[in-house]
Amino acid sequence: MAVYNLLLFTLVLIIYMVTICGNYLIIMLVYYSKTLHSPMYFFLSQLSISDIMLTTDIAPNMLHIVLHERTSISLSGCIAQLYVFGTIETFECFLLTVMSYDRYVAICSPLHYVSIMKQTLCIQLVFASWIFSCTIASISTLGVSQLEYCGPNIIDYLFCDLNPLLEISCSDTSRVQMKITLLCVPVLIFPFLVIVVSYTYIVLTILKISSFSGRLKSFSTCSSHLTVVFIFYGTLIAVYLIPKKGQSQTISKIMSLLYTVFTPFVNPFIYSLRNKEIKDSLKMLYKNKRIFIQNL
Repeated sequence: MAVYNLLLFTLVLIIYMVTICGNYLIIMLVYYSKTLHSPMYFFLSQLSISDIMLTTDIAPNMLHIVLHERTSISLSGCIAQLYVFGTIETFECFLLTVMSYDRYVAICSPLHYVSIMKQTLCIQLVFASWIFSCTIASISTLGVSQLEYCGPNIIDYLFCDLNPLLEISCSDTSRVQMKITLLCVPVLIFPFLVIVVSYTYIVLTILKISSFSGRLKSFSTCSSHLTVVFIFYGTLIAVYLIPKKGQSQTISKIMSLLYTVFTPFVNPFIYSLRNKEIKDSLKMLYKNKRIFIQNL
């Protein structure tokens, strides 16, 4: 058992370190490379920032649990972790929606793209996403914090998520569950519908392009975002909207790992390996670093 825990600890630690380094690299590339000073990459850097925050909120405590098999956390610490987790997950829902709107304008109205997606609008959209996320997370976290916990208070989970906390409460959780269900509409359902509508118009516009190379080039600009949307929303919907009857605790843990650890880990690879501009900026950064070292 100790060997298994050590291997799992090493795996999670490597994933955590690669996640931090990969997302930090994207942030630095977007900041320093002039070719990446566009709305799409600005939103991508914000996604990387939120991924770093999400992984840092979950992974360190998860590493402690894996290494020691069981660990303790104060109720206030657990509520704080839930709040940060809820804020970032909600922010990423809104940000992916904003990114789909950006791709919609770029492909469906390319002549008006520069005049619509100004820097001030991009900053306002990100700022509004953070404000709404903090507000919605506060509402859900406040409801959970007001519940009573009088049992063994043992969570068979990898972090302080919403459903495990509701399960161990000895209070009536029906009002909190109803509130959470209603919050799923602005957080999950409405953004997902906006993304679906946006990509419906995008696909219809791409199909009107006469040349195959033109259609391929247009679709390649949003394929990375679409891949992240499928992974992110697919796991969230499976965890929070699909009924839990018949779903084992192991499957629930695996699903939670997908959107808390795996998605932040693969996002840099999805955007860098499938994006020529980021790869070119990375090569230029490496070239400049070599020149700088040689001149020392």
